[in-house]
Amino acid sequence: MSERARRLASPLAIGGMAAAATLALRLRDPHVAGAWGLCPTKLLTDLDCPLCGSLRAVNDLTHLDVGAALSSNLVFVLAVPLILLLWGRRLVACWRGGAAMQPLAVPGWVWGAGLVVLGVFTVVRNLPGNWLAA
Repeated sequence: MSERARRLASPLAIGGMAAAATLALRLRDPHVAGAWGLCPTKLLTDLDCPLCGSLRAVNDLTHLDVGAALSSNLVFVLAVPLILLLWGRRLVACWRGGAAMQPLAVPGWVWGAGLVVLGVFTVVRNLPGNWLAA
């Protein structure tokens, strides 16, 4: 296996797994109760975790129903472009090799801000009558 192929193996495998999972969510509707199991947080606490609704959101996106996807999990849908951008960046870095392969340095405040956003989202989506509920 060439050096470039070895470097590309990881991001391509991740992309392939994501594509397979997306296809599976397209074919087996997560809107059907119990189709993909139960969320442990929802089961134990009866609260929606930050990821609740993500499977339904992916299914809705595969049907090009962005409104329903946003209703299923707003934060996840808004994060999808960032996830794709970071994956694409990694793919290009692995193609180029060398200094481009260095991990992306993320400042601590970005991680902190992300945790605050997830915390606020979790609290708000669990308020009674909120449209953000999964």
